[in-house]
Amino acid sequence: MDYRERIVDAELDELLVGLPAISIEGPKAVGKTETASRRSATTHRLDDPGQRDLFMAAPERLISGDPPVLIDEWQRLPASWDLVRRAVDADPTPARFILTGSAAPADTPTHSGAGRIVTVRMRPMALSERHLATPTVRLASLLTGDRPNIAGNTTVGLETYADEITRSGFPAIREFEGRVLRSQLDGYLDRIVEREFADAGHEVRNQGALRRWMAAYAAASSTTASFEIIRDAASSGETDKPAKTTTLRYRATLEQLWMIEELTAWTPSRNRLRRLATSPVHQLTDPALAARLLGVDTEGLINGTAAGPSIPRDGTLLGALFESLVTLSVRTYAQAHEARVHHLRTRAGEHEVDLIIERGDGRIVALEVKLSATIDDHDTRHLKWLADTIGPDLLDAAIITTGKDAYRRRDGFAIIPAALLTA
Repeated sequence: MDYRERIVDAELDELLVGLPAISIEGPKAVGKTETASRRSATTHRLDDPGQRDLFMAAPERLISGDPPVLIDEWQRLPASWDLVRRAVDADPTPARFILTGSAAPADTPTHSGAGRIVTVRMRPMALSERHLATPTVRLASLLTGDRPNIAGNTTVGLETYADEITRSGFPAIREFEGRVLRSQLDGYLDRIVEREFADAGHEVRNQGALRRWMAAYAAASSTTASFEIIRDAASSGETDKPAKTTTLRYRATLEQLWMIEELTAWTPSRNRLRRLATSPVHQLTDPALAARLLGVDTEGLINGTAAGPSIPRDGTLLGALFESLVTLSVRTYAQAHEARVHHLRTRAGEHEVDLIIERGDGRIVALEVKLSATIDDHDTRHLKWLADTIGPDLLDAAIITTGKDAYRRRDGFAIIPAALLTA
């Protein structure tokens, strides 16, 4: 399979010019090793038991070799982090080390690496990285606040978006079709439950209970459902529900494995917005994993087939997972511009905005996600409320759709098909 350039490539190249060590962190199979290998001269693979035993016996070899030295799956030998840190203290020459990690190390105190090792997040492929269409709208332009002209069209429609949800953003997995694709996703989830939890330091006594909880969490995608609701959905019809401490451990370990990336609530610093909800929006790292946990395929999503545990949500499962796909993509685009992504909900629920992209100065771009090809005034009501409330702190606002055309409405809000947006 030919390498497809990722948006994070430009960030890595920029950082390596001035930094001695970078750690690329993200879930397994996201493409970290391939991306890092293109920039390294020496590779040490700690997922190879033979190499790992060698480095445990002679740790100093881990930082030897022509730079940049790639230490792949560094968390399997947590001492490697401090070895790199000390090596950087002794010689801060740029582009000396690249680390990749699929999990935070278990129960091993590690120096933060502040000032020595900079962490870069890598996610499954964003929509623009999948080459479905030629993007015509850049998040960078929206973040300027200049309200750029919005134009472009695409043939990508609802069926393609549904297919992209189930196909996955993991580069190697998405190349498969049908039963082979499903078996790859099943195998990925099996490995998480049967091996990665233990490798992360958390033995699972009841794998069935964990799988049911993961399915309930998947059903809660793009919602702010409480963890009590998720726990109840995972144990529906059972009198012996898992303890809260058990389900919190599930969540913490999945976060440790980069499998969960919840969308935190926006806490504005530049205005007086009050009565905002603080609950996170639940998201798995790839909506394909959510669909597979729920046992739903592309056709089932489009047809609205009932799937998985029952979790209260506004709209359909397809709408929730389309929002997950857009959130994954926007996070990738925002990272390229050193911006952060949040959500906004008022406590009473009268106003909500799906995605708030915040610049370093606190000013924002607001995005709503709609599983629709057409937009009317009712769909822009929350954006209008936000614009009236925070004024010039709102740099731009748009609705991300499944439609064909990108344009700017008379009221100034942009309408952008998801496939036409990029960094």
